[in-house]
Amino acid sequence: MSATTEPLTIDVVSDVVCPWCFIGKRRLEKALALRPELPTQVRWNPYFLNPWIPREGISRDEYLRTKFGSVERYKQISERIVEAGKEEGIPFAFEKMTRQPNTLDSQRLIRWARTEADPSRVKERLMQLYFLEGGDLSDPEVLVQAGVDCGMDGELVRRLLASDADVAEVTQAAQQATEAGISGVPCFIFGGLLAVSGAQPAADLAAAIDRGVAEREKREAAA
Repeated sequence: MSATTEPLTIDVVSDVVCPWCFIGKRRLEKALALRPELPTQVRWNPYFLNPWIPREGISRDEYLRTKFGSVERYKQISERIVEAGKEEGIPFAFEKMTRQPNTLDSQRLIRWARTEADPSRVKERLMQLYFLEGGDLSDPEVLVQAGVDCGMDGELVRRLLASDADVAEVTQAAQQATEAGISGVPCFIFGGLLAVSGAQPAADLAAAIDRGVAEREKREAAA
């Protein structure tokens, strides 16, 4: 246990259209449940898995052909994702997905939730919409409803989405993650000191939390 009363920050760099990020979110939640005595603060940081996709999105089939070569090839790749999802209570429904969105607006919505709602709840809802319900995250009204579902002011969200609010800030944050060497997500950064890449098992993430606390204590003792 850290001597400080300050929560251990856990920065998660991820994208809402990354299935392993959804799995990683659930595994992080399990890891936190293994350390109930430790105060933590989870912060969601943007990453663009597919920055080349236009703001209006493209068809899911076009995306799969462009990125994976064919729809059938992705079906083979996704079998492992589906099995991992089942273990974490995520019933991936890839067959319902018809659109591949650009996620700038989704990342803006998560950012706004810092003051309007719970960013973790908004992140979860967006992933549910995309992976379980086949929702089109390119549609502003889908994002408005996601915000409302999480306690946000729908009219405010609608106005913000129609503006350029935080476009530059979110884009810069995502670029900074790439410039810092993050090329795969999810990436978990514990206390700003220890980075763990990939949707690691909950026990491994809990161990990383312990290492983050130990490293923080070492830094504090040396200060």
